[in-house]
Amino acid sequence: MVHGFALLLVCQLIGEVAVQALSLPVPGPLIGMLLLFVGLLVRGGLPDEVRDAANAMLRHLMLLFIPAVTGVMMYFDRIAREWLPFMAACIVGTAITMIATALTLRWMLRVTGTARDPE
Repeated sequence: MVHGFALLLVCQLIGEVAVQALSLPVPGPLIGMLLLFVGLLVRGGLPDEVRDAANAMLRHLMLLFIPAVTGVMMYFDRIAREWLPFMAACIVGTAITMIATALTLRWMLRVTGTARDPE
């Protein structure tokens, strides 16, 4: 599993270096994730070490949100002042996500032929 974590961190590091070197307006981890994706496509599969590392991170995903929530709480006074746009963005973003998920599921069920006709 250590090799899997190392591979994930190396991909993120390469992404960070690329963003800094090329002055790209995207996060370094995004570039690293794209590089990892391309590498997995070229390899033709997911190594067991990466699968184990990813599963370990997913099991403890909630712990990864604690720093983000703490960072948001640093701006609590601003959120209190601008609560209406903040709530509107949360509600609209949630609605868009739910609609996109439902439409994607409907499309995938139709494509795979597993959709049932409503009775």
